[in-house]
Amino acid sequence: MSDFRLKVFVSVAQHLSFTKASQELFISQPAISKHIQELESTYQTRLFERQGNKIILTEAGRIFLKHSQKLLNDYEQLSYEMHLLHNSLNGKLRIGASSTIAHYVLPILLAQYKEKFPSVELSLLTGNSADIETALQEQNIDLGLVEGNNRLLSLRYTPFMDDELVAVVSGRNEIIQKEELTLHELIETPLILRENGSGTLEIIKTALSKHGLKLSDMNILLQMDSTEAIKRYIEVSNAMAIVSISAVNRELLQDRLRVVELPGLALSREFAFVQRMGVETPIANSFYDFMIRLLTK
Repeated sequence: MSDFRLKVFVSVAQHLSFTKASQELFISQPAISKHIQELESTYQTRLFERQGNKIILTEAGRIFLKHSQKLLNDYEQLSYEMHLLHNSLNGKLRIGASSTIAHYVLPILLAQYKEKFPSVELSLLTGNSADIETALQEQNIDLGLVEGNNRLLSLRYTPFMDDELVAVVSGRNEIIQKEELTLHELIETPLILRENGSGTLEIIKTALSKHGLKLSDMNILLQMDSTEAIKRYIEVSNAMAIVSISAVNRELLQDRLRVVELPGLALSREFAFVQRMGVETPIANSFYDFMIRLLTK
């Protein structure tokens, strides 16, 4: 129902690129240009101006962006409330989730949400927690789900689930035979860890710092951006990993991995929803409410 030209303008304004807007909206670049020209003709003002190979918003463009975003949000609210009259929900929801949540928490919940609201168009962006926060700030997603305890002041966080990190080794590890390691022993142990920017690594850094230790004090063999890759590596090596308990439940039950206790090292954290301050969408709120109901059953 909303003016599609507003969506085109907002996409171009957010990306500052006609090409990226055409890719996001699945229409040709000439069509993007035509919609922008029509808006500029209607309001008899330039909304963008070129600076070399780049485009920037004019003062009129910045004003138009503020009102366009409000109008599109109002249209979405209208659509949401009208569909609720028929016990249905319609629209688009762009979710971003850190890797652990995306791989081990969300799939079943997304399937249940999609079954209840089949008309909602879902998309999922996966990355580490820092990636998801950046995507949210750049308005490339509507709602994020992140791990870790770090918080940005420009974003609003709502915890929804507790998580624990555990040290794991292969069930056939030939070197680490103990059921628990001291911090001194941990320093000597070859480790496979997540990459910089991951919520998992931030928790490990914080826990070590409470004992006057840094990552550089540890025997880190390798850092990977995939928990699945880390698990596969650990299964066939004598190294140790520190990962979410959510990620290794199956392997622990099958004795492919086993937990090694690290007494005194606090490795707990929260999974949290994250949104831009003062920005809410009806569909994002419906997803949040649905998730909370499922997780608190």
